[in-house]
Amino acid sequence: MSAVRSIAHVFPAVRTTEGGGFVVHRPFPTRQLMDFDPFLLLDEMGPTDYAPGAAKGAPDHPHRGFETVTYMLAGRFGHKDSAGHSGTLNPGDVQWMTAGAGVIHSEMPDPEFTRTGGRMHGLQLWVNLPASDKMIAPRYQEMPHAGIPQGRSADGKATVKVIAGESLGAKAAIETRTPILYLHFTLAPGARVEQPVPPAWNVFAYGVSGTARYGTEGEAIGAQQMVAFAGDGETVTIAAPADATEPVEVLLIGGLPLNEPVVRYGPFVMNTEQEIRQAVLDYQAGRMGRISH
Repeated sequence: MSAVRSIAHVFPAVRTTEGGGFVVHRPFPTRQLMDFDPFLLLDEMGPTDYAPGAAKGAPDHPHRGFETVTYMLAGRFGHKDSAGHSGTLNPGDVQWMTAGAGVIHSEMPDPEFTRTGGRMHGLQLWVNLPASDKMIAPRYQEMPHAGIPQGRSADGKATVKVIAGESLGAKAAIETRTPILYLHFTLAPGARVEQPVPPAWNVFAYGVSGTARYGTEGEAIGAQQMVAFAGDGETVTIAAPADATEPVEVLLIGGLPLNEPVVRYGPFVMNTEQEIRQAVLDYQAGRMGRISH
């Protein structure tokens, strides 16, 4: 039997605003935790119920040196970039953007969603790129809901959407520059999963809804909490209490740490101060392009 990882820390998500003023719940970066190598940020967008005409987004902004993974749970978001790429994210869709050398990006509510209003809920994860990949050409991978592989436990009580990595017999369709695991579990009352994780990887869970029990301790931890696991085993366990009144939803995210210097300045994440200065100069000079609206 492989050793089960224990809980190292629990970090509550901090409520803040981003972009044009939309609400996010952020477990990191905060004063308590700056990053979780190779991850730089996790934002839970909402859930927010917008009145007609009130939805907010993130107007034109640059990125360099990392990847953004946007996963919609409810609502519709449109996106455009300076390379001429555009599209719409619907519930369940994933967009994996490798910013690399630099791109200007816009993430705004879909016009029809803005007109009608409704619930907006999603997640954005920032994945650091190794120094050797910081300046690669920007790239997108779009994964509609129907194309995301799904697995199910033998007893049928646990299901998983496999955005990156492998779980419950399903393997991700997305290619990652940094080896990572990104799983969305839905656990019926009484369900329990044992997820293999490479021993060298940093791994955390984030509660989306309900209360789950984690690790060797079986500690009950609610939604909008980040559970950082100790690096002491090859398995992570997550369980839904038998007396839960509704399914429990949990993200399990892990990756091989880069162990490289991290210098960040807003939307730029590089390895040195000089690289950050160059990113600012390139952005100001228009070398990351412009979005045609």
